Amino acid sequence: MSFFGKMFGGKKEVAPTTGEAIQKLRETENMLIKKQEFLESKIEEELNTARKNASKNKRELALQALKKKKRLEKQLQQIDGTLSTIEMQREALESANTNTAVLTTMKDAADALKLAHKNMDVDKVHDMMDDIAEQQDVAKEISDAISNPVAFGADLDDEDLERELDELEQENFDKEIIGIPEPQPTLPEAPTDDLPEKAKEKKKAPAATTTTAPADPDDDPDMKQLLSWAN
Repeated sequence: MSFFGKMFGGKKEVAPTTGEAIQKLRETENMLIKKQEFLESKIEEELNTARKNASKNKRELALQALKKKKRLEKQLQQIDGTLSTIEMQREALESANTNTAVLTTMKDAADALKLAHKNMDVDKVHDMMDDIAEQQDVAKEISDAISNPVAFGADLDDEDLERELDELEQENFDKEIIGIPEPQPTLPEAPTDDLPEKAKEKKKAPAATTTTAPADPDDDPDMKQLLSWAN
């Protein structure tokens, strides 16, 4: 749109996007760089012309070449300033374009997160976590109940077991450290009275002396045993 169109309310132009603006700036920058290279070459030519004519005593041609060189240098200086401005503007647009892309991505991520949380209720989440914790407690109680040895050794008295264990430990201590011998079981004493069979034989012995000659007690083993018991 022309300047007058803007002044008198003509049709408004649609602003280009940052990408389009960056592309146009790059095209302009390239065009100015080519113009800059052309001016530098022309300045070099005019400088060479001035040198050539100065050595041949053609002062007028040399002065004209120098004047032209000055005009070209001024144009080159303007182009340098324009290039600097365009470069800064292009960098600002590129930064803005990057920021726009970042913000767009962040907005999309926020919308996606909002959509993901749309069907979630904080109170329901807390209730669900409470149910999970409750079920974990129930599972723990069930595990403890299963692992508890019910009715296995419940009738045993811990005090009796401890007492018996102390006795065993003391007994082992006596054996290994002190060296006290184990108590030997006592045998019953031998009876001092005559056995019933031997007493009957003693009663029969005097009657036998009336019919037979007395026998030598040293030759009879039964008599030896009776005499040993009697003595």
